[in-house]
Amino acid sequence: MTIRAIVWGENVHEQTNATVRGLYPLGMHGTIAAALNQDKGIEATAATLQEPEHGLSEKRLAATDVLLWWGHAAHGEVKDEVVERVQKRVWEGMGLIVLHSGHYSKIFKRLMGTPCSLKWREAGERVWAINRGHPIAQGIGECLEIGETEMYGEPFAVPEPLETVFISWYEGGEVFRSGLTYQRGAGRIFYFSPGHETYPIYHNEGVQQVLRNAVHWAHNPAPAWAGITDAPNVPADKAKEKIVQKGLRLHADGDKGMS
Repeated sequence: MTIRAIVWGENVHEQTNATVRGLYPLGMHGTIAAALNQDKGIEATAATLQEPEHGLSEKRLAATDVLLWWGHAAHGEVKDEVVERVQKRVWEGMGLIVLHSGHYSKIFKRLMGTPCSLKWREAGERVWAINRGHPIAQGIGECLEIGETEMYGEPFAVPEPLETVFISWYEGGEVFRSGLTYQRGAGRIFYFSPGHETYPIYHNEGVQQVLRNAVHWAHNPAPAWAGITDAPNVPADKAKEKIVQKGLRLHADGDKGMS
């Protein structure tokens, strides 16, 4: 089964900064999609902030297995209705991979329920694979060396993850939980911090391998959990075992759940 992935990028720095444009003539989203398409099991396309519905219509998301999200300068410009649409698809089982400064995106903060704040500056980075048996870490070895990057430092205000796959050390002494997994509803989520726009990090073969691994890990082949947001009433006569209605009733049979 081919995994259908979308790489979403806000596509702002590529248009406004000559350095970023020189490093990523296809855009960061295009570069990441091309790296994913090196895997015959992945079919990746790109979407950007500037497209109608940010390129994430209900129809397109319904046909998407894994969404990768990169944002930085324009988090506030992402429409709330699109964020809600993405959140619902994650609950239903679509995988989500949040990259670098996407930690501050509306969708990540909404799914985490926390500020997702951290420290930062420019520095060199060593990404240690502390869970080397994890599917996302396969083919990476002991660590990734990234000569120039943006330092992200603890405390990272996110919930305790299901798994910590990578921890980064930076010049200057800071450390950061740089590869974390979560699950929300039926959807798997992976946050991966390397990826600042003014450095060629998404051309790094090790980083590209992590992203391909993460797409496979985040993919849920089960049918979408389409009714996950429903709260149906189950009348006594529809119970799995025969029962008698007891007590006072606030609702009539078949009433919708209270919002």
